[in-house]
Amino acid sequence: MANYDLTTRIAPNLDRHLVFPLLEFLQDRQMYDDDHILKAKIELLNKTNMVDYAMDIHKSLYHTEEVPQDMVERRVEVVARLKSLEEAAAPLVSFLQNAAAVQELRADKQYNLQMLNEKYQIGPAQIEALYQYAKFQFECGNYSGAADYLYQYRALCTNSERSLSALWGKLAAEILMQNWDIALEELNRLKEIIDSKNFASPLNQVQSRIWLMHWSLFIFFNHDNGRTLIIDLFNQDKYLNVIQTSAPHLLRYLATAFVVNKRRRPQFKDFIKVIQQEQHSYKDPITEFLACVYVNYDFDGAQKKMRECEEVILNDPFLCKRVEESNFSTVPLRDEFLENARLFIFETYCRIHQRIDMRVLAEKLNLNYEEAERWIVNLIRGSKLDAKIDSQTGTVTMEPNHPNVYEQLIDHTKALNGRTYKLVSQLLEHAQAQAAR
Repeated sequence: MANYDLTTRIAPNLDRHLVFPLLEFLQDRQMYDDDHILKAKIELLNKTNMVDYAMDIHKSLYHTEEVPQDMVERRVEVVARLKSLEEAAAPLVSFLQNAAAVQELRADKQYNLQMLNEKYQIGPAQIEALYQYAKFQFECGNYSGAADYLYQYRALCTNSERSLSALWGKLAAEILMQNWDIALEELNRLKEIIDSKNFASPLNQVQSRIWLMHWSLFIFFNHDNGRTLIIDLFNQDKYLNVIQTSAPHLLRYLATAFVVNKRRRPQFKDFIKVIQQEQHSYKDPITEFLACVYVNYDFDGAQKKMRECEEVILNDPFLCKRVEESNFSTVPLRDEFLENARLFIFETYCRIHQRIDMRVLAEKLNLNYEEAERWIVNLIRGSKLDAKIDSQTGTVTMEPNHPNVYEQLIDHTKALNGRTYKLVSQLLEHAQAQAAR
């Protein structure tokens, strides 16, 4: 499974603090030698202020109670720097902790800056100190404190670049605290800025979108509505283009979302074309499964890939989650994936064959005969399948499916609306780019 591990592709697009949960997952799964993971953790920690954590890992790695002198000296530096920043930010922190004083703030930032300066002798230096203090707290691993200070800083900051940096930090802190609803709100704010901001270079905008999509994986595979939201974001033309050109490994997560999401089938057909186009640049069992079913009609290959998909999902830090069902219970994402994967194979196989041998079908669904029969009966009862089972001959006969003209008209109209929206968006982006020049 290490061959399908995407950590080395994902990690460069994350804040280093967001890499720690991935390393913890790899360590729990024992996919790599434990010493290699511990060394990777120390390497990450060396560029943060989490010195105590680094010391603990060093002790575990080398089986000793002694720590290097440079770690001891680094700890002294961190404590001294933290105290210095705390003192510099103290006037503004004290003000923000005074509920009555905070009531004097308004939506007008310029008014707030003038009021703070005249009444409380708090100026740009103290506001900058709050940012540095928040950033330092984040580097120390105090994500709660960092999130609070960064939120308050953004309410006072008039520098758009620094405010954007603070928003990235706030998003990372909320992810690390697993505050998924708040993290989703920050993600949407960040997306709005990235999509509307005039970047110095188009490459900077592309890079920001790459980071946003990678960070969003933590949210989308933990949030109740995440498997729908990831399709809404990743499948937008400007984001899908970035995936295809710069981060094709993200197709794994978009493909999984499409498989487990029954409400996004109209967009699924176009996505299959993307899978087909990108087979040369990226493939794993999940994307190969879709190619077997919908591109090559290789049902034996699909069956083999389905077994591999299960292993990939179990060993992926984002996919090995539980998803919410309509009755508010949760099931492993793996179970829902495999159920829908069987349905995909069955639906496609039935389009090609009108009469199907149950034994052949059971083999292709990776089920025994009795399980396959029960599964098909449940499909028929649930009105998901227009077919009849002949128990004497052991066959399934598909009923003729005459497409409803009105349904076809509605589907084509929906597709036309989507294409019109994309065209208008592209025209607006082009006009904005021309105006910026």
